[in-house]
Amino acid sequence: MSSAEDALPADDPIALFETWFGEASASEPNDANAMALATATVDGRPSVRMVLLKGHGPDGFVFYTNAGSRKGEEIRANPHAALLFHWKSLRRQVRIEGPLSEVTAAEADAYFASRHPDSRLGSAASDQSRPLDNRATYLARVEALRADYPDGGVPRPPHWTGFRLAPERIEFWIDRAHRLHERRRFTRAAGGGWASTLLYP
Repeated sequence: MSSAEDALPADDPIALFETWFGEASASEPNDANAMALATATVDGRPSVRMVLLKGHGPDGFVFYTNAGSRKGEEIRANPHAALLFHWKSLRRQVRIEGPLSEVTAAEADAYFASRHPDSRLGSAASDQSRPLDNRATYLARVEALRADYPDGGVPRPPHWTGFRLAPERIEFWIDRAHRLHERRRFTRAAGGGWASTLLYP
């Protein structure tokens, strides 16, 4: 078994994430960019769901959603969140925590325009997280929009946007036999760098 120091270097968590994400993209059978997103209400009631990572780098981790959804409302009221990647094929996890900020309108427009036309229609037709009487109602709204925008070029709805999580804590976890796992936590330092420590499993 390799040592914890060899497997989890102590210098740059963003570079380590990039390496792991690239390996996951090559090995995971579906959606290597899937991540659990945990938010909470102002009084601390949590909720979690799976979303897709759509951008990442030193400035943070980006996902897109309907801001009128439950998660969108929680983010507006309490703009802090946690992310979890679990790459089963690699037996690795990454946990990330930090504050959220909205992406620019230009960023949201560009990503929305890059989506498949049916995905754009589906997003524009959805009152995400709101009660729905039956699926036929939703599909009828999609088809009505398709008639208005036969090329799929429906404009981005104003409530559909993206959020960027600026990491303050990042933890890397490697599964080992007999629960002798390896963990390293990085914490953002006051000067902008990172402090790190190994953790007991």
